[in-house]
Amino acid sequence: MGEPTDRARRPTGDDPVRVDGETLTPADVERVARLGAPVELTDEAMANVQTARERIEDVVASGEPVYGVNTGFGELVDERIEPDELERLQHNLLRSHASGAGDELGREAVRAMLVTRLNALAKGHSGVRPILVDHLVTMLNEGIHPVVRSRGSLGASGDLAPLSHMALVLIGEGEAIVDRSDGATDGRDSGAATDRADEPMTGRRLPGDEALATAGLDPLSLAPKEGLALINGTQLTVGLAALLVVDAERVVEAADAAGALTTEVTMGSTVPSHPVLSEVRPHSGHRESAKRIRSLTADSEIVESHRNCDRVQDAYSLRCLPQVHGAVREAVAHLREAVAIELNSATDNPLVFDADDADPRASGTDRAAVLSGGNFHGEPLALRLDYITAALTELAAISERRVDRLLNPNLQEDHLPPFLATESGVESGYMIAQYTAASLVNENRSLGRAATDNTPVSGGQEDHVSMSAQAADHARTALANARHVVATELCAAAEAAEYVDDDLTHGVGTSVVYDLVRERVPPLDGDRPLTDDIEAAADVVADGTLTRELWSVVES
Repeated sequence: MGEPTDRARRPTGDDPVRVDGETLTPADVERVARLGAPVELTDEAMANVQTARERIEDVVASGEPVYGVNTGFGELVDERIEPDELERLQHNLLRSHASGAGDELGREAVRAMLVTRLNALAKGHSGVRPILVDHLVTMLNEGIHPVVRSRGSLGASGDLAPLSHMALVLIGEGEAIVDRSDGATDGRDSGAATDRADEPMTGRRLPGDEALATAGLDPLSLAPKEGLALINGTQLTVGLAALLVVDAERVVEAADAAGALTTEVTMGSTVPSHPVLSEVRPHSGHRESAKRIRSLTADSEIVESHRNCDRVQDAYSLRCLPQVHGAVREAVAHLREAVAIELNSATDNPLVFDADDADPRASGTDRAAVLSGGNFHGEPLALRLDYITAALTELAAISERRVDRLLNPNLQEDHLPPFLATESGVESGYMIAQYTAASLVNENRSLGRAATDNTPVSGGQEDHVSMSAQAADHARTALANARHVVATELCAAAEAAEYVDDDLTHGVGTSVVYDLVRERVPPLDGDRPLTDDIEAAADVVADGTLTRELWSVVES
């Protein structure tokens, strides 16, 4: 699971991310969005942009009516626009569509939108001028982050309202926050994921024209098709989804690690992870999670100490761990597949092609064809985002059940004190941490139905929408909650380890898990607020430290 470099080394923001319209990855989006990595457009991509622009100009010169180039938008598609009004048409498009609501998106979400929009334009089917993509490159590299409202997208015709707020800055309007720092600005590790994409940005808040001036840029006067090319696409959805893929893969790995440590310290069995079980029911995720548990607990004296005990079977939250975690792995992989395609797709409308490559019935000229279609529709992402929300809910649910088995005096092993309190009765130990975990699981269960909703807009012309941005927001909330629940299990399992015979050693991987938690979370010596402890464990998951440390010492 994940790209090969994810485990090999810590991602950095030092080297530029090459943007070519073809090879952007979720890891690249993370580097740009969270670590402030600069971007550079390849020469081939710039040549493709120039070719597409020449095709659009050929169509404009022909005078043929083409949607979004010299017509109105949505229900107003039949309104022809005179040549001397084409620039005003594009500017008014941005102004009217910048009608979002809600909190402002944070730095990582805005940078993810910028780099994914840049990459889509770099494919060379949108018809913008090279100067426009140059402006986007400079904005990313100089830390000019448009102020974007988080609500308003229907996921078709793409993420119109958020992208319009983003694009306003290019014409010197709207607002931007100028922040040239090369990492996250929330005071945590620069590689850590924030719990939400709307964490406030820091920096100088300036009108759009003044923000551009800090980088020596002048506002653009948009040429035909450029306004529509900037806002007609899925870039809020796919930007958030790309970050979600990275985060979800880390949470699944952390859940395997937490589950392995819990299995160990509750004197559970690792037999349910035996490879013959997945051979006769060969789901790929099951196989991978079972392999993780075997690797993590390899050489564990704790596991060996009770091999001949009289317990026949463990509870489902331990015994079925490979099956449940494995199913979540497959859901994350399913989302990654869609994100990888969407990141490197042309998603606006209409799109321009060489006339020889297109349907002869398409609008255009002998040199260029302009095709109206629905590549902006977010359904390929929306459905999978709802799916990943359900999967992360289940991951949190089974983790919370293992937390209960660590704490509950009616379920836990004899060597563990009730609620892992050092002095039960006068102290409550980890009791209320499980309450919080249960509340987060409950919240997750209320999420995840965005993609099956629909509200027609634009006078019925846009009569079926995807709600993909809302699905992405739900999924990010589910991810943050699941990470917190898994972090709670990591802390509780490490605390339970304090009651295991000191002469028995942990497994190759579980020893690393225990040490990583203990570097940040000391054992209980009495009751204390646990919020900071659990947040510290969550950060180890979020920034990828746990994943990298584990798979540098155990078989992956």
